Order: sequence, then structure tokens, then C-alpha cells
Amino acid sequence: MRTVEIIVPPREPHFVGDGFRVHNFIPGGYRLDMKRMDPFIMLDYNSRHYFPPSEKPRGVGVHPHRGFETVTVAYKGRVAHYDSSGGGGVIDEGDVQWMTAASGILHKEYHEESFSKEGGDFQMIQLWVNLPAKYKMSEPKYQAISNGEITKYALPDGAGTIEIIAGEYRGVKGTASTFSPVHMMNAKLEKGGSAEFSFPAHFNTGLLVVEGSIKVNGGEEVPTDHFVLLENNDTDFSIQAVGENALVMVLSGDPLNEPIAAHGPFVMNSREEIIEAIEDFNTGKFGHLED
Repeated sequence: MRTVEIIVPPREPHFVGDGFRVHNFIPGGYRLDMKRMDPFIMLDYNSRHYFPPSEKPRGVGVHPHRGFETVTVAYKGRVAHYDSSGGGGVIDEGDVQWMTAASGILHKEYHEESFSKEGGDFQMIQLWVNLPAKYKMSEPKYQAISNGEITKYALPDGAGTIEIIAGEYRGVKGTASTFSPVHMMNAKLEKGGSAEFSFPAHFNTGLLVVEGSIKVNGGEEVPTDHFVLLENNDTDFSIQAVGENALVMVLSGDPLNEPIAAHGPFVMNSREEIIEAIEDFNTGKFGHLED
């Protein structure tokens, strides 16, 4: 079985803008740098947090991205998104927003207006997926994936459901298109329910426990809001919900094994490309978006 390398507790939360209270797992301590989980180069997790009602929506104003993809998974609350390529809309509970920044995009995201006025629990993941060098300067694109569009696999004996956002599970393909082999799925397990997974041994693989608690391979219990980094020593592993129902984000991807040059919202392959990205942003080549 693929064994557990380390169980990572949530770091102290910090705010991104005024609307996202996140624990940063990647890049972070405990060996979770950009190379260790390549092609997953950033993981911010907004654990369940109550936001009181507000007439002015909280969020993050206009900012650029280049060289990678941002994936937002909504568990609680709603977010309104806009970008300079014309993409946008509302990410509702259960939905996924997959934005390919690629050659450059301007982006802003706020709590959706009615959610902001009502207030409520807010819980989301934002993940950055690196792009292979040959695709970094491709055209930006946007995949708005409603929960109803996400491929679902019913586990036997009523154990739960696997929502296959990208990649595949037991031969069933996920909904999102990707530029390199990436598996991303929500495992929704009933109390005591279990699921088995198999990914190539060299794929970097991790688990984020969003709700409940689990055991990996029947071993140590992993509580809510903790991240499990798995060894690259085998293909198969299992997870089981203990004590209550559980929700787990499962990530596994083929490492790009390319140089990473990162500076703020730009992730390229060299310092020269970072300088070019900054110059292109400063000269308006990322388009226009009102704040």
C-alpha cells in the first residue's frame, strides 16, 4: 500500500483580501514545497468560518495571474468571479471554477451579493495547478463547472460518492479538461464507509480532510482540516470515515519536473520570464478589468 509520509496540521489562518480566511498548506512547512506536490503548487484552504452580514461584499480586488491554473472548490457560501477574458459568474455550493490564466489574465472575486448581505458559513479550497512550459503562454480559458455537471461514482454498499472533478476513478472520467495528468476528486463517505484509490506510484498524492475524520489504510486517524501527504512508494491506498460522515479532497498528479520560478501571482520557468510577466502586466497586456 502507498503509505503516509506525514500528516500536516493546519497552519495559523491569514486573510487574503478581506473575504478569504485561509490555512496555507502548499507551499508550506513540513516538506510541502512547490516541488513536493508538483504540479499542485499552491493550496489555500478556507476552513469553515462564519462571516456576519455585510452590505459591501468582502473579497479580493483586481489582481493578475500568469503561468498556471486556479481551481476554486466551493463547499459553503457563494463567490462571484470576474476576469479580463470575459469569464465570470457565481460559484455556488458544490461548484468548481477552473480558470486557466496561462499567458495572463486579470481576476477579481468577492462574496456573492446576496450571501454577503445574509452572512453565513464560508468554506472553500483554492488550488493552483502548474502548467507545462509549452502551455504557459497559451490563451486563457475558463471552465465553470456546476455540481450537477460533476461526474459522480456511487461506491458499493452505500459507502458514499466520489465526485470526479478531473482525472478518473475506476475508469469513470472527470469533468474538467487538464493540460497534464491530474486527478482531483471529492470523496464523500458515509460513517464507516471506505473507498480505495490507485494512482501511479510516481504521482504526487495528498488528501485534505474537509469534514469529519478518516483513517488511511486503516491506520492513524486524521482529523478535520488536516492534510495527508502520501509517500511515492506504491499505487494503492484506502480511506475510511470514522465517527461520522467525512468529506475528503483527493489530489494526485504527474509531476512536471520542470524549473519553477515563482513571484507572487506569476509562476514561470525562469527569472527572465518573471521579469517579462511583470513588464507585460505593467504595460497593460493582461487586458482590462474594473475594480
